Amino acid sequence: MGSGSWSTNVYDAAAHYRAATGAGAFDYSDRATSGARDTWQAHPSLAPKGLTVRESRDSAEHPASLPIAVLFDVTGSMQSVPRVLQTKLPELFGLLLRKGYTEHPQILFGAVGDATCDRVPLQLGQFESDNRMDDDLGNILLEGGGGGQMTESYELAMYAMARHTALDSVERRGRRGYLFLIGDEKPYGKVKAREVREVLGDEITEDIPITAVLAELRRLYDVYFILPAGTAHAGSADVLGTWRKLLGQNVIELDDLGAVCETIALTVGLGEEAIDLEEGLDDLADIGSASAASVGRALGALARRSTEAAVPGTPLLDAGDRAATGTSRL
Repeated sequence: MGSGSWSTNVYDAAAHYRAATGAGAFDYSDRATSGARDTWQAHPSLAPKGLTVRESRDSAEHPASLPIAVLFDVTGSMQSVPRVLQTKLPELFGLLLRKGYTEHPQILFGAVGDATCDRVPLQLGQFESDNRMDDDLGNILLEGGGGGQMTESYELAMYAMARHTALDSVERRGRRGYLFLIGDEKPYGKVKAREVREVLGDEITEDIPITAVLAELRRLYDVYFILPAGTAHAGSADVLGTWRKLLGQNVIELDDLGAVCETIALTVGLGEEAIDLEEGLDDLADIGSASAASVGRALGALARRSTEAAVPGTPLLDAGDRAATGTSRL
């Protein structure tokens, strides 16, 4: 996947068409959840059962693809996140492309629930370079379930991304992609073999500790967790502490849910060394974003680490070293 190019005109035309027909941006979810809960299921384009591989591949059109995966919790108060992402897609691509953060982004959207109780605990789109990513986002089922115990199945999503994605950026150029988990709860401590069989159809013989799955995942992606304001567990020391033990500096507290897309874009720009934080905030002002202050607060520590790591004479870690130490580009 990953052919074509993003067009804001196509995005606007689709929005106007939905408005004219009375359909919402998440029409599939609206229709699916109007029926009995036991009939709810993932859209066929996002269903994980029997998943082989989601690919981010180079082509003549996109010779240096950069995979960016955005997976968000759709339980409880987190249901607002995909709606914000959908409305902000033009800003995300405007920053990535027009500001030169990367020439060939390929974006995958997915959703996370709770495999212990939800009908649809995992949904995964394709890596796309064009407006089909808006289709994938709009086909996500916003289940709104969750188990109520401050844990969701992020580790199952990590497993799927570690074992069911293939990236030319890694295989051809030794450059990892980016994976953003957006949520307000903790992962379970292990990937359960039973849930893997039920949700994905993979036959594994034993449970896998989350640290082992994360080590696999880091061979492919720089992994970030974003905890936005306005959610049930925003600011939770327990949630933040758990994720910081796993991801260190790559945990981002965001005090404005509306700044999610800008935060993702600037994190990629920083990671690709296309900008420093001040330049990124200037770019936000240039496009008329009101989120510069929030993004600056969210990414300040990350940017300082980037500056410290760039001290002249400091040897750079190769991909294997970074994976082993948990150190990413920043």
